[in-house]
Amino acid sequence: QVQLVESGGGLVQAGGSLRLSCAASGRTGSRHTMGWFRQAPGKEREFVAAITWSGDRNYYAGSVQGRFTISRDNAKTTVYLQMNSLKPEDTAVYFCFYTTSRNYWGQGTQVTVSS
Repeated sequence: QVQLVESGGGLVQAGGSLRLSCAASGRTGSRHTMGWFRQAPGKEREFVAAITWSGDRNYYAGSVQGRFTISRDNAKTTVYLQMNSLKPEDTAVYFCFYTTSRNYWGQGTQVTVSS
């Protein structure tokens, strides 16, 4: 089992920044990918960003490309999502994921961007 704990959500004005963290614990190992999805009220969960275990490949949704940056600290098995130039449409619950032979999800952290 892998446990994921997110932190860093909150309320910010449009144009502001937030940094999310996701710490993985338990039976973590190599050959996995971590990242973030988000779900806004009344909408389906959507992909935001992902990073490979080695950190050599990042993936972003088009809607956040150029504004969000995903990174990781393998020593701590922690993934970060730096979110800049936030927009009201970025408001959602952000979920961390860890995927290997199966998928694991965090409990989610709320991000609210006011206009």
